[in-house]
Amino acid sequence: MTSIDLSPRAARRVLRPLLAGDASDAMAVERLATVVWCHLVEPGDSAAGRLLSGLGPAEALRLVIGDGTTELVEDTDLATARKRWLPRLSLEHVSDALRSASRAGVRLVTRADPEWPRQLDDLGHHAPVCLWVRGSASRLLELRPSVAVVGARAATSYGEHVAIELAADLAGGGVAVVSGGAYGVDGAAHRAVLSVGGLTVALLAGGVDRPYPAGHAGLLDRIAATGAVVSEAPCGSAPTKWRFLQRNRLIAALAEATIVVEAGWRSGSLNTAGHAAALSRHLGAVPGPITSAASAGTHRLLREYGAQCITSAADIRELIGLDESPTSSVAADGRARTDDTTRVRDALSARTWRDTPDVARRAGMTPDEVEAILGLLHLEGAVVRGPAGWRNANTRD
Repeated sequence: MTSIDLSPRAARRVLRPLLAGDASDAMAVERLATVVWCHLVEPGDSAAGRLLSGLGPAEALRLVIGDGTTELVEDTDLATARKRWLPRLSLEHVSDALRSASRAGVRLVTRADPEWPRQLDDLGHHAPVCLWVRGSASRLLELRPSVAVVGARAATSYGEHVAIELAADLAGGGVAVVSGGAYGVDGAAHRAVLSVGGLTVALLAGGVDRPYPAGHAGLLDRIAATGAVVSEAPCGSAPTKWRFLQRNRLIAALAEATIVVEAGWRSGSLNTAGHAAALSRHLGAVPGPITSAASAGTHRLLREYGAQCITSAADIRELIGLDESPTSSVAADGRARTDDTTRVRDALSARTWRDTPDVARRAGMTPDEVEAILGLLHLEGAVVRGPAGWRNANTRD
């Protein structure tokens, strides 16, 4: 990504000639104009998307903010949109967002950057103006293959258990997992991926410098350390109901498939499923007890929206066209795979701690394969992890 000075002082220096049309640094102008647009519009504003795709950020900003607005007179939609955009124009807010981004180590990613995930372009005029990324922006290019694992915030133990099993198995086989960083299913999926050393990306409804929910601040830090925490809302922005709903379209667009693990009849995760269907992405749902209100939404997806029935990570890999992972704990025919798992368990001691390379040597496998299986076994409570490595859990200290 090209490094551009977007400090508040630079913002003030660049914005004046930007509106006058005589700025010398075209790249800085475009990037600053993009930041301004983030403050003018709410996520998913199609009128802004249409204008930006036709003119680019800087020229569109000159047209909307400048004195010469004759071009907008014949376009009723844009003239109306201008009335809702202009009251939000504040250089102070722009400067505050840039200052917060600088303090939090947040990167700005636009369509002009190589890190821009092109699958978001499928959203058309509803695509985000830009992305604010905490973590490694380059990880956004590693979301193919990727799966969105979403579900209820007030998840049951069943829902969290299934989310953990699916996310860990997928991540262990090299499939990235996208979710929303929320309590319940989202958090369970993120933690499972981190436990096996996989890639996970969290999409937030507010600024990435404001962890939400606050109780997941530590989890979001861990995600940013190895993956990315992303939002289209500028730093300092508060999450709102509308932004949560619009955030869901990004989750659906980034992933090749959306899997709803557990959802009530009116769960917000059904909104994500709707976006996935509208984008012609694969859609799957996990069945639950027919007596559980927490699974009413997933049953609705299966019955009314043609979602595929998901009972294992193998079902998901088949859904997105991947061959079965050799390290998966479940085979395509549904029978448990015990060969690789047994080799890893046999390579562990009941009393002596062994690090991953040592376990891999004893099992005759690669460290990456062993690490993925150890992560799954750890989630199941079958192995214990300590400062000196791993050992089987069926022992006393």
